[in-house]
Amino acid sequence: MRRFIIDTDTASDDAVAILMALQWPDVHVEAITVVAGNVPLEQGGINARYAVEVCGKETPVYLGAARPLLREPVHAHFFHGEDGMGNMHYPPPKRPVAGEDAVLELIRRFGEAPGEIELVTLGPLTNIALALRLEPRLAGWVKHCTIMGGAANTVGNITPAAEYNIWFDPEAAKIVFHSGMKITMAGWELCRGEANLTDEEIAMIYGFGTVRAKFAMDCNKSALKASREWLHDPGLGLCDPTAMAMALNPHVCIRKGAYFVDVATQEEQTRGMTVVDSLGVTNQPPNIEVCWEINARAWKETLYQTLR
Repeated sequence: MRRFIIDTDTASDDAVAILMALQWPDVHVEAITVVAGNVPLEQGGINARYAVEVCGKETPVYLGAARPLLREPVHAHFFHGEDGMGNMHYPPPKRPVAGEDAVLELIRRFGEAPGEIELVTLGPLTNIALALRLEPRLAGWVKHCTIMGGAANTVGNITPAAEYNIWFDPEAAKIVFHSGMKITMAGWELCRGEANLTDEEIAMIYGFGTVRAKFAMDCNKSALKASREWLHDPGLGLCDPTAMAMALNPHVCIRKGAYFVDVATQEEQTRGMTVVDSLGVTNQPPNIEVCWEINARAWKETLYQTLR
């Protein structure tokens, strides 16, 4: 079994990504750590625990950073609803949080099994940056990290230049990107266009008739509305599940390469921009593997497999 730890600011698309990992046949999710982002920290913990319960699992959920390293938090209720779950207002989860020490838990778990556990981040990178500050060796202990974040030399989804997760805490992202950790960046653009779920595909998922399928589509109703009205996409873009599909299924990313990638932190217009040196003009050694293109059919089949 492959071993995963998921770090998440759990809102609707994060919840689907968590569900996918929990249902994937050769993956064991050892822990979920929660960070502030899409929703405040406590709500993210509630949403993560509820997603675990939908799958009938008992994966421990730990709370971490309640705010970015240097900035005031700006949550994404406008996209995911007031509860982060499409305003479905699900009942409270039955299991409590496992602890409020997510940063120390990350260090402990990776330190006890260096090179054995993969990390998938679905939110701002504050927890990971704080862990690296306390224990720089963490970068080498993580087997591989898939980051849902950034925009590889394309438009952003929170500003013209930046994707939300990186924009929320760019200082944390800069620490992680330059830590030496083995990282694959799954930018938000990968969930657009052909990767969007169409009305027909959403109806098909509902037709699976499972609790998981209904949950996955119901909690993303606000996201679907925002995708169409705000981002002008044709259907439902699911950034976090797309990134999770890449981590689960090696056939999803079909074009990638290693590049030097930096994060803008100071400039007013480019805060949180992930600057990919695709032509090598800086002469800096590569620090990030960037996925440029996915197989939309493979991504969707990976999703369907976990919802049936």
